[in-house]
Amino acid sequence: MCAAILAPVLAPLDPDRQNLLGRLKVPGFESRGVTYWLGTDELGRDIFSRLIYGARISISVAVLSVLLSGIVGVTVGMLAGYLRGWWETVLMRLVDIFLSIPAILLAIITVAVLGPGFFNVIIVLTLTRWPRYARVAYGQTLSVAKRPFVALSQAMGGSVPRVLWVHILPNIIGPVLVVATLEFGLMVLFEAGLSFLGLGVQPPTASWGAMLSTGRNYVATAWWIATFPGLALFLLVLSANLIGDRLSDTIGKGR
Repeated sequence: MCAAILAPVLAPLDPDRQNLLGRLKVPGFESRGVTYWLGTDELGRDIFSRLIYGARISISVAVLSVLLSGIVGVTVGMLAGYLRGWWETVLMRLVDIFLSIPAILLAIITVAVLGPGFFNVIIVLTLTRWPRYARVAYGQTLSVAKRPFVALSQAMGGSVPRVLWVHILPNIIGPVLVVATLEFGLMVLFEAGLSFLGLGVQPPTASWGAMLSTGRNYVATAWWIATFPGLALFLLVLSANLIGDRLSDTIGKGR
């Protein structure tokens, strides 16, 4: 994440700078005093620089998608768990409908309708992933809503928004954060998958998924084009999952 933030400082070259005379060069190739540590792609662009800038896209999409889907999902889940009645029936049936559709299929259909692009990918991932937060928030709210301090707040005339955001949300935020941490890794994979299919961030913007898509055509002759973005995806998702597991253990011990 630090590398993504400091990409303009850390990247040795412009990620979109083409050098057709230096295309498909192996890692460590030198030209005009510049070392291409991870080699070059089919247009002679520096893989290392594109990898760093591609991290900005993957992490930005993942963070914004997790944030927006979390807000939508937690709000829906808390409303369903607190208000009960027909609110619960309508909202949770809506959640069931979204959960019954394969997420990647829904994402592809939505992107096909809205068109590819950075912000459209964020909207798509938000629409496909909010039900998971809703389920967790709903179950936690059902438990917290029965506690005495919630009943006391209701008896004192506390409004629904006040009860939800002041009394219930702080008591369910732990499990929600665990889900958000695990969802971060999934968002990175979804963004890479959409870019791989040509439905994500469009060229010439550097994206790990797009780099993988290009690299599949050169696996036999230029293995580094697909290998290094693949390793970057693996390490980022693995790190997010390990952090999520550790956070889950910490919250579990704190209860």
